[in-house]
Amino acid sequence: MSAEWLRWVRRGGPGEQPGGSQEPGPRSPPAAPCYRRPKFLRGGGGGGGEESPRGRRAVRGTGPERPLPWGSGYAEVINAEKSEFNEDQATCCQISIRRRELGLEEDKEWLILCSTQFLTGYYWALFDGHGGPSAAVIASNYLHYCIKQKLEEVAGAITEARPPMHMSGRCVCDSDPQFVEEKHIRVEDMVVGALENAFQECDEVIGQEMEATGQTGGCTALAALYLQGKLYVANAGDSRAILVLKDTIVPMSCEFTPETERQRLQHLAFLFPKLLDGEFTRFEFPRRLKGDDVGQKVLYRDYFMEGWGYKLVEKADLKYPLVHGHGKQARLLGTLAVSRGLGDHQLKVIDTNIEVKPFLSCIPKVNVFDFTLHDIKENDVLIMATDGLWDILCNKEVAHMARSFLAENRTDPHRSAPAGPSALFCDSGRTGHRSFPILKKQ
Repeated sequence: MSAEWLRWVRRGGPGEQPGGSQEPGPRSPPAAPCYRRPKFLRGGGGGGGEESPRGRRAVRGTGPERPLPWGSGYAEVINAEKSEFNEDQATCCQISIRRRELGLEEDKEWLILCSTQFLTGYYWALFDGHGGPSAAVIASNYLHYCIKQKLEEVAGAITEARPPMHMSGRCVCDSDPQFVEEKHIRVEDMVVGALENAFQECDEVIGQEMEATGQTGGCTALAALYLQGKLYVANAGDSRAILVLKDTIVPMSCEFTPETERQRLQHLAFLFPKLLDGEFTRFEFPRRLKGDDVGQKVLYRDYFMEGWGYKLVEKADLKYPLVHGHGKQARLLGTLAVSRGLGDHQLKVIDTNIEVKPFLSCIPKVNVFDFTLHDIKENDVLIMATDGLWDILCNKEVAHMARSFLAENRTDPHRSAPAGPSALFCDSGRTGHRSFPILKKQ
């Protein structure tokens, strides 16, 4: 999938000129992504919102007049007031996956999202932007197209009991089926691979689009896909998803921060020390070292260490640490609070030429929940939220709010739609959280 194809999508496809042709003459620079709120919110794509009656930031959510798939509910704080725009985005849609032979169909035919010709999946995603809204806007527009494309490339395999060695089903070696079985390759592995490839593809497109339009910034990405009776949750960043069942809470994601990925980041710096440009040290110390520490043995950790050891401090160890700070204050290269996400291709450490992107991974961790192995009830919900919610509320508190609200509104067919705002208003307005969808199995 090319960036040009996705620009064609954003421009509205062949509606620009009959047959997709363009007027002759000099080409104008590509337009920057248009800022908007999620399309499914009340009142269209505007960024405004209602005033909170209790002096808190306004919250917007979906209403019964515009129901989302699966009885989903959504709410967002209009702006956390840290930036001019709300940098978060969200997407909710149905994805239709058709079997296709590579190279035999035109790009525009991939855009059929509501066909019933093959497999139908349901998709929800949150994008927590930083450094501007552009990356989150592009990701919300394109990631589901990338996922659709990657799933269509393996559509023949995900309908088989076990994926064949060759997409065509041909056996070059008699033992091909045995190799697949020994590797324990399942259908869900093909879906997971498609999601991973889609995130990678989307990240490349974001980089090309941002460079072409002179935009900067990045975003985390948390996406959920329901397909063939299984729920796939892909996370690249510090957002979180939990599945709230009757008697338990199932974590469906884990956060990726400089602290949780310390060893990966340190190992990269060990393999490619030039990435630090002599300005940073890859070692972790309990605090920033000072001149008086030189010549002393102090606690430290390197990329191969889960535990701690002692290191004789050298002058080079006084450099700023690759990963510095603890908890929410931890930063990668003193710049970012996340270690995975999309975008940030142009981001550099302030007052240096050190690029942050080589240390960022766009590849998500995908968790799978098989609905067919569990007795899913009507009040079981998947809750997805950006980091602001989880900064002040734990999984149990959020689950309790959702369960209580759904129980108190049993007779309301649209009860999940306002559940997000209700939960937000219960937190006394302290949260910087902005996106909070609740997906209820119907």
